[in-house]
Amino acid sequence: MALTLTFLGGAGTVTGSKYLLSNGQDRILIDCGLFQGFKALRLRNWAPPPVSPADISTVVLTHAHLDHSGYLPLLVKKGFRGQIHCTHATADLCGILLPDSGHLQEQDADFANRHHFSKHQPALPLYTEEDAFRSLKRLKKHDFDSDIALPCGANMRFLRAGHILGAASVVIEWEGVTVAFSGDIGRYGDPLMLDPVPPPAADYLLMESTYGDRHHDATDPQAMMEDIINRTTHRGGTVIVPAFAVGRAQSMLYHIGCLRQAGRVSKLLPIFLDSPMAIDATDIFRRHADDHRLRDDALAAMDGNVRYVRTGTESKALTANPVPKVIISASGMATGGRVLHHLEHYAPDPRNTILFTGFQAGGTRGAAMVAGATEVKMHGVHIPIRAEVLNMPMLSAHADQAELIRWASAMRRAPRQTFIVHGEPQSADTLRQQLQERLGWSCTVAEHLQTVTLA
Repeated sequence: MALTLTFLGGAGTVTGSKYLLSNGQDRILIDCGLFQGFKALRLRNWAPPPVSPADISTVVLTHAHLDHSGYLPLLVKKGFRGQIHCTHATADLCGILLPDSGHLQEQDADFANRHHFSKHQPALPLYTEEDAFRSLKRLKKHDFDSDIALPCGANMRFLRAGHILGAASVVIEWEGVTVAFSGDIGRYGDPLMLDPVPPPAADYLLMESTYGDRHHDATDPQAMMEDIINRTTHRGGTVIVPAFAVGRAQSMLYHIGCLRQAGRVSKLLPIFLDSPMAIDATDIFRRHADDHRLRDDALAAMDGNVRYVRTGTESKALTANPVPKVIISASGMATGGRVLHHLEHYAPDPRNTILFTGFQAGGTRGAAMVAGATEVKMHGVHIPIRAEVLNMPMLSAHADQAELIRWASAMRRAPRQTFIVHGEPQSADTLRQQLQERLGWSCTVAEHLQTVTLA
């Protein structure tokens, strides 16, 4: 029977990645992400799944970010009983990301109930920390570049995607058809991550398009960071860095460590990493030396004199501390986490700087602030934004248009059909045009809940 492919998420948006391959009897779900950003997208997380989780045979993860893995606890809670295949580092990162996600959702629901600002009585979490731990028991770890036989008769291989630690592109051969899933494609020449490796060939390709319509700024990130940190602290302010706990937090630590070593930023300036998850992710980063470029001396520079903040009490004291400093805290789009409490305190003061470090999905607080919002709602209260707000898109862990074309051009032959996914509408359609005009590929932009037959 011919394979079918259904886009359950990550189509028309950069979040909620879920792609279902079926041969009519068995079903493979590639990625299992949460929808984030606009409320209309977030509501999809609460809707009944379009496919019964109990009918899904296997799940394959490209990487650990929540827009690719964060729905797993709910999938298992609703009846999925198969294995979840991923790389070793992805499994380790899911081990901290998913329980933290459940814990934060429980905290947010509790906060909403105590302060009576939710429309739902009582407010409930999408899933709990316990649900997340239950889903982790189904993870099965694999090496990159190894042949993996799935129970449904398909064969699979993970290729390095370069996006974050453990990130992979996935190639699946099933029923005589080869389907490749790009996952999130990383940068070429990144100081931390290894270069992405495209599949040699595929009949069908699902390709991400986060930055399909733009090129990254060529500005030296360390020069920009030096100016921002020194300028902010000189006026008595603090730099708040909302950063993804996995990937971007480690990148910020690396660049700031280089600046301090070179004497371009004072070694006396306090640097805080206020995210237990980011601290744990940094430890995982050290354990997977084969998955990144940094050697011991660079890791030492990244870690030098950074103060780790683990407890809530320490975090509250840090918020109240008036000394100029740099606080790196999750989440990267200011959608949740401890960074919200820091933003509530520091955003109204024009001496401070809020420094974002890459893509901000539509509908997030990060996107609103980068676009110039004068106030943002946090914990039911409208907070004025008077601090300087800046973004450093060159720190993005996503390939830009030129790098996406470079990745695609390295395939030995054109796919029969390429489906553009994981991008806002303009980015996705621009990449479609570029692939058609420059490479002569047959491309289409995927639509949410669309099903296609793969002949």
